[in-house]
Amino acid sequence: MTHVARELASQPDCWRRAAGMAGGLAGQLPASGERIAVVGCGTSYFMAQAYAALREGSGQGETDAFAASEFPVGRRYDRIVALSRSGTTTEVLGLLAQVKGVRRTVIIGDPDSPMATMADDTVILDFADERSVVQTRFATSALTLLRAQLGLHTDAVVEDAQVAIAEPLPSGLVECTQLTFLGRGWSVGLANEGALKMREAALSWSEAYPAMEYRHGPISISTRSTATWMLGDAPAGLSDEVHATGARWVAGGLDPLAELVRVQRLALAIAQARGLDPDRPRHLTRSVILSTA
Repeated sequence: MTHVARELASQPDCWRRAAGMAGGLAGQLPASGERIAVVGCGTSYFMAQAYAALREGSGQGETDAFAASEFPVGRRYDRIVALSRSGTTTEVLGLLAQVKGVRRTVIIGDPDSPMATMADDTVILDFADERSVVQTRFATSALTLLRAQLGLHTDAVVEDAQVAIAEPLPSGLVECTQLTFLGRGWSVGLANEGALKMREAALSWSEAYPAMEYRHGPISISTRSTATWMLGDAPAGLSDEVHATGARWVAGGLDPLAELVRVQRLALAIAQARGLDPDRPRHLTRSVILSTA
């Protein structure tokens, strides 16, 4: 079994542990009413998007999400929350060093990483750290922690994750030439992450959009050899429009975060079918560390 497959399957247990931590982190995580920015790179950026939509949508404060390299330095926030599995990502380290007069919270997997010493508050999810390059459990555990702190996590989410791991994948998806992932609200970030998993692990042509945007051009690529996967509730009539193109439609019946686990499994299944090693994705490393020379 590959590292990524083993780590993927451990997510229900990791989510339980992450959710159980939330109540003991008062003050270390954003309080209701704070104006915050959430930053990350790659997968962590997409989790930041999901968290930002959840937090602001639940009325707990203005929340923006940025790729760390695109953060508007100088804009006023009460707190910056940085997500980084390795704690060594160049863009995040640079941002934390640059911002002044704002509380900095980091959520990391490695307690010995340089990012741990640059924060006012450090939350360590070492039980969810990974050997694999392709992220699965760290990202979803970090989001589970934040979701629980918002009061938006339930045991049903973990139960759905167990279903996502155990049940067979929808038939015919491994053979598809292209996959599109759709979300609404907080699940737009999850859709972005689902498409990234396909590119990283399986070298697959994949795209992601807010569900209502899919009609505005992207649906033109749908055909009998493609699939469109909805994470969360679909807009009325969209499934019929996709079916009319001849494409496969996958309705996300599970909690959207658990639905992402199904997408992760599909990425591994496609990689296996193509003879790829998902533990050694092309052109990628576990952490992006850029030369400053």
